[in-house]
Amino acid sequence: MRVIGAGFGRTGTHSIKTALERLGLGPCHHMYEVRNNPATLGVWQEAAGGAAMDWAAAFRGYVSQVDWPGAAYWREIARAFPDAKVILSVRDPEEWYESIRQTILPSVRIGRQQTDDDVARDFAEMVHRTVDVGIFGGRLHERSHALKVFAEHIEAVRDTISRDRLLIFSVADGWKPLCDFLGKQMPDGPFPRTNSKEEFLRRKPEIAAAIRSYSGT
Repeated sequence: MRVIGAGFGRTGTHSIKTALERLGLGPCHHMYEVRNNPATLGVWQEAAGGAAMDWAAAFRGYVSQVDWPGAAYWREIARAFPDAKVILSVRDPEEWYESIRQTILPSVRIGRQQTDDDVARDFAEMVHRTVDVGIFGGRLHERSHALKVFAEHIEAVRDTISRDRLLIFSVADGWKPLCDFLGKQMPDGPFPRTNSKEEFLRRKPEIAAAIRSYSGT
């Protein structure tokens, strides 16, 4: 593992995954890796249950990691890979929460209600236990609480990871700070912009319908 992503989901993590892989630092682990490879779900169910983890085994075959579920364990992973650099992805807090509210919250709620798709239900349950319960104390739906946890997380990473090892990064900053930090040449073309809220909802029309239902529109 050469790069550890400590940033919360919906801070541009999929764009950073795409960028890291373009820079030759892939494969990059991301929540979608778990969703697309159900055989790996058990590892993260164990982690959510508090099991002692073999992080080298959990990330075997990966060169980098961003997003949840890995980011939920950033302290442990940073200790397990002391030579890896750490990227803390950040975003305007209000924009971050609005994205969470319209993507992850309804997605997990609907997924946990699945009765005919065991994999989808188990995946949603893992996300619920890892993110909503594990990080936000079951209160991710409370805006003020979630924003407080978000701010405290950023401060904790800043206070824990040495400055020479840490990049605090917004995808709006583009290629240069990321490439300077990683010692990579800047690629041609714009920085990736992937998995926007709109793209997420286009892939999951049932989520968009649920949001309309919750809002009464």
